[in-house]
Amino acid sequence: MLQDTLSVKVTRSENSRIGQVDWENLQFGRVFSDHMLVMDYKDGVWQQPEILPFANLSLHPATSAIHYGQSIFEGLKAYRQDNGDVIIFRPDMNAKRFEESCERMCMPVVPNDLFVELIRKAVEVDSNWIPDKEGYSLYIRPFLFATDGFVGIRPSETYKFIVFTCPVGQYYNDPVKVKIEEYYTRAAVGGVGRAKTAGNYGASLFPARKGQLQGFDQLVWTDALEHKYIEESGTMNIVFVIDGVLVTPSEDSDTILRGITKRSVLEIARSWGVPIEERKVSVQEIVDAHKNGSLQDAFGAGTAATVAQIVKIGYRDEVLELPAIETRHLSNKIKEHLNGIKSGTVKDDYGWCLKV
Repeated sequence: MLQDTLSVKVTRSENSRIGQVDWENLQFGRVFSDHMLVMDYKDGVWQQPEILPFANLSLHPATSAIHYGQSIFEGLKAYRQDNGDVIIFRPDMNAKRFEESCERMCMPVVPNDLFVELIRKAVEVDSNWIPDKEGYSLYIRPFLFATDGFVGIRPSETYKFIVFTCPVGQYYNDPVKVKIEEYYTRAAVGGVGRAKTAGNYGASLFPARKGQLQGFDQLVWTDALEHKYIEESGTMNIVFVIDGVLVTPSEDSDTILRGITKRSVLEIARSWGVPIEERKVSVQEIVDAHKNGSLQDAFGAGTAATVAQIVKIGYRDEVLELPAIETRHLSNKIKEHLNGIKSGTVKDDYGWCLKV
């Protein structure tokens, strides 16, 4: 619950940094907007949120999140449409996923409506940071972490919720090369794979680095028990097109993050009558489909990556080369349609765009 009623105090920066930005060489996640939203949790309630000039944090050395890992986050984007309107893409879905992460990590839930409104307000204050360029957007990072200054393994009693934003271009400038991982594990049944918690990403860094040294951009994680079934990639969910059927791992398992971009891709494809199968997808099925020529496409779907087409899949000592990008009729069409909804050139029949 929130103390009293929602009102966001806004203290604006006196010295905007927007004039210092090199918009032609914008590195993803390196440039930050002028403000951040901060809301504390203590005494069993959320305190009044405040938007402040972007600044460093001061933390106790025994801050609980650092020692015991109670830290979760989300990622979503705001866009400037062709008519000048500013929209946020599907923030209600991020709110639901954030709630799931809160519950799994034993943290206080930020109510969905409050989450969405705070995101909207943060974007509104820094809306001038949204690039007016095709393929660019304002990346939004809400996160929550435990703040008790206490050494002891128990849930924290205090927390800090922060939202900051970054103007960004493409996460991947080129089609992606991935490697199927058969030794290291991202998540096991009963674990925290479905939560968007910081530790999941920390644990992935070493195997991901090994893959990068072999020439791959990302790993494709497989199940922890047998490493027989494909789950997701490091920065995105994964989708295949086999003989005209859109095939993707089911999210029924608690080892796979519920993907908002992937869900959008599936809803668009379904509305076009494309056959879809959400189920277990074995590594061997993909290898066999490549060998017999029925693997027509593979792509990742994620907020940062959007629709990232895969050109190579590393599997053991093999590298599976996929069809040329210009032949990927379905993923190209979906990508164009999804981008059109965000830019306002395609009608938003789904109600996905929240106007700021």
